[in-house]
Amino acid sequence: MTSVGFCGEWFLFSCDTKLIAVHSKQDREPFVFDCSTAEKRPKNTKDDQNGDGDASEERGSDKVLAFAASPSGKLVALTDDNKRLILLHCEPSWRCISTRFVVRRCTSLQFSHADDELLAADKSGDVYSFSVSEPQMEGELKMGHLSMLLAVTLSPDDRYVITADRDEKIRVSHLRSPYNIQSFCLGHQQFVSALLVPSHQPHWLLSGSGDGTVKLWEYESGRRLQSWDLQELEETPSSQSDTQKKPTVCRISCSPVARHVAVQCERVSTVQFFTVDQEAEEKLAPHSRLPLPHPPLDVTFDPEGRLWVLMDGGDAPLQVYTRRGESWECDAENPDLSRVTEAFKKHWEMLDAPSRTSKRFDHLHKVSFDNVAAYQQKKQQRLEEQQQKKKRTQTAQNGGGNKKVKPTPTAITPPTDRGGV
Repeated sequence: MTSVGFCGEWFLFSCDTKLIAVHSKQDREPFVFDCSTAEKRPKNTKDDQNGDGDASEERGSDKVLAFAASPSGKLVALTDDNKRLILLHCEPSWRCISTRFVVRRCTSLQFSHADDELLAADKSGDVYSFSVSEPQMEGELKMGHLSMLLAVTLSPDDRYVITADRDEKIRVSHLRSPYNIQSFCLGHQQFVSALLVPSHQPHWLLSGSGDGTVKLWEYESGRRLQSWDLQELEETPSSQSDTQKKPTVCRISCSPVARHVAVQCERVSTVQFFTVDQEAEEKLAPHSRLPLPHPPLDVTFDPEGRLWVLMDGGDAPLQVYTRRGESWECDAENPDLSRVTEAFKKHWEMLDAPSRTSKRFDHLHKVSFDNVAAYQQKKQQRLEEQQQKKKRTQTAQNGGGNKKVKPTPTAITPPTDRGGV
């Protein structure tokens, strides 16, 4: 999965089997972690028998599936298609702390704000907790959904774990006792693909979905505060074919001061900005749309509140946008961008296009069926068949005079005993 992020001043970029870290402020040696050369899973382990398949399961592709940076900016975790969970330390220098193995392939990772716990959500709907202070300890199963998990996050006080799944559910559970469910945030019509708790609004939750909406919740009560249909915010109306399929929200990112929110949709060449105002009646207000030369693969804010955008195509796929006045402008001459691009571009050019632009959400859309129309069609077909049968019966009755009448059988007289007198 191609994605970008920041861990402190380190710009992080994952694509194919690699995680690349480039310092945005200093001329330090970039760090590259390649999962294809990482530690292999020991054979005949317990996870081999309890994972996605048995011990004979085909090995994965070593592609990075997800990564996360800790709030302190000192730790990074990543997971790959071979079910590794890698814990890295980045300051004062990069080093691998541990390589552990998960039961099933993960979809999302999240550090606790205390930096002592790492949560991993997987495709089977389970959430496992891994210790950071004891990096060799196996994961502990915390909770589970009945369908695939797509996102996991924590409240700023680490009290609640918030999970989102393919069945449109957002569940708010107590982290220390996940069987104790605080609330559900229900209202999306498709899978929930993105979650974010703004750091300066600790009781709010932003969610994005395959239904093309962004919703604002008060997650402790499960109360929905606002909802925005992203297609309705477009400056030019979409064509009929585009309207039939809603854009999938794949990333919600918030600036460090939690004032600006950027929403990215899959294969849409714009980024929608919102402003957050805790005191105003309209708590989440659409601000502007940023048109891009190519569809973004991922977006992230840096510690200074600038938006970094990785795009699919062009000679300069990585760009930085800075807010000036009421608009966001491209900052192509930014020295931080130049420093990062110099190290980033070598790895980017080595990758083929399918590796860079793999689609994450196409297979998750649920296909809806118009059962009423199908019922009406079958009902009409039955009525026509009944009418045809009725006509054939009437025709047969009206032409009854031409039918041959069966002769009445002649009575047979039994033989008389004609014996002598």
